[in-house]
Amino acid sequence: MADMNDEVDAVTHSKALMLGLNELRKADKLLDVTLLVEGSSFKAHRVVLAACSDYFAAMFTDPMKEAQQSEIKLIDIPVRGMHSLLEYAYTSKLDLNRNNIQDILAAATHVQMNAVVHSCSTYLESQIDMENCVDIATLADLYSLNNLKHKTYRFICAHLWEFAKTPDMDNLSCEQLEYILSCDYPVDCSEELVLHIVAEYCVKKIVSLENATKLFTKIRFDQINTIDFKIWPVFPSVDEDKHLPYFNVMRAAGFQQKKSCKKKYSNCDLLRSNILTNTRGMELALVKIGGFYINGVHNQLSFALPNERKWHQLTCIPHIEQCNYGTAVLGNDLFVVGGSYDVCLKEYIHGFGFRYSAAKDKWSTISPIQSERCRFSLNAVGNFLYAVGGVCDQIEGADDTWLEGRRESNCEKYNVEANTWEYIKPLRENRSQHAGAVQNHFLYISGGIDRHLVLSSFWRYDTHSDNWQQMSPMPKPRADHVMLAIDDKIYACGGWFEDPNTGTRVLIDDIDVYDVGTDSWYLETKNPVPTFHAGISAVRNKIYFVGGLLSDETINCSSNVQTYDLLAKEWSTLTEWEGAKPTWECTCATFYVPRCREGI
Repeated sequence: MADMNDEVDAVTHSKALMLGLNELRKADKLLDVTLLVEGSSFKAHRVVLAACSDYFAAMFTDPMKEAQQSEIKLIDIPVRGMHSLLEYAYTSKLDLNRNNIQDILAAATHVQMNAVVHSCSTYLESQIDMENCVDIATLADLYSLNNLKHKTYRFICAHLWEFAKTPDMDNLSCEQLEYILSCDYPVDCSEELVLHIVAEYCVKKIVSLENATKLFTKIRFDQINTIDFKIWPVFPSVDEDKHLPYFNVMRAAGFQQKKSCKKKYSNCDLLRSNILTNTRGMELALVKIGGFYINGVHNQLSFALPNERKWHQLTCIPHIEQCNYGTAVLGNDLFVVGGSYDVCLKEYIHGFGFRYSAAKDKWSTISPIQSERCRFSLNAVGNFLYAVGGVCDQIEGADDTWLEGRRESNCEKYNVEANTWEYIKPLRENRSQHAGAVQNHFLYISGGIDRHLVLSSFWRYDTHSDNWQQMSPMPKPRADHVMLAIDDKIYACGGWFEDPNTGTRVLIDDIDVYDVGTDSWYLETKNPVPTFHAGISAVRNKIYFVGGLLSDETINCSSNVQTYDLLAKEWSTLTEWEGAKPTWECTCATFYVPRCREGI
């Protein structure tokens, strides 16, 4: 209690001290310095100025001539800014608005009033929009406000195509555009459009060839489908005096980059597959979605760059804590659909859907799925999502016999552009806790549970003809497993089956491979440390196993990550990555996240 009283007294004393000093200023008492700014004079106490400003502290404490002067003339400080700084020094009040922000920032930077500079920067961050982003970027550059600079240029990049159509595009300096092309923030358009923006800028601004070369060398020609550039609309007639020099500079930069590339435009296939619009500012990451920690289910998403082996917080599913939902990645957006949640120990199944854009770090809702379901598969084929089977919400009032008549799995597809769901031909076998994978326009479904029977059956759905076909079964039954499509193979990983003699669950340590061309299976390898309900995904040519339960009977979970290298045919040792928590039943996915994030 004494400590609390001491703290209250200190706050009261500080307020009283500031109030007293301001009253002395108003009464023109004990003032010992006059500041002359743009023909105006401001009287103040040296000690107050020195306490708030590094500039004045140095001036009044070092053996400078100003330390002995009663009047000090300040150059290049706006009078309105100086007035606001004195009000802040004596009252701690700072009224910032669009009309005075530049004057206050200029004055605060000059006299090194760092608290005010920080407040100005924070205010400007909240004001960034399409109409003022260039002005704010210019202020950030002028006053070396790094946080503001990053946020402003990141905003411009995120709206680059929209911004390029505004008059402010012409107000960018060459240095600012070069920074935009170099800063490695996600952009909202293809690299071909980035090239178009730069070419149009050069022509309209009549940029020197030296500066044009700097700009064109920042173009990522490996993300443009052809190096044999067409005559862009910005060069309609290739005027030899006006357009051709820029066109030649552009071609030279592109061919030089092609010559220095070790791989021949490896990103083109990635972009043509509609995974990403542009890889600028994006990094391929292993993403951990939801699952269980020791203290229960959660909705958190974490990501790790495999080379760093460190988990970072990404975002959180905007819904009540849930599990058993379907997840799929389409166009680098993550879709989370359906699932279940508990209320008073009763499980509720829902059909809500959510879409997460990693580039924008933004969630949105999608239309609910028609059949509320959990423990189902969700996969992306083309511009559609396909939901297959699962545990669907029972008809109200029905008992367990309702399930006995089910001999098929109902299926739906989601049209991303239309934001609508529709039923497709059902799979002629009831199942939940199964796995799905995609090759070309085919959706493959494996294993799962039909009531109490673990399945080994394997089906293929032709999304063009809306037909199911039964393929060669897996070598052994699997439930709660994952399938990964890599090149022309499908890898079945993890899962369990039930021992017919003991009725206990048996972990599957095999990684079985399905050869699409021959409709046959073979053993790839055995997992040296298998776990129940691990999160599994592939990043390039490595399969990652995250967490899981060491036993299906007790909560003995792992926080480790192990990998299998498909090229080297080697398993890594178990590793606990920085920031890891013991987890199980998490879903893992692979998609691109912004390379530059706060806190990284």
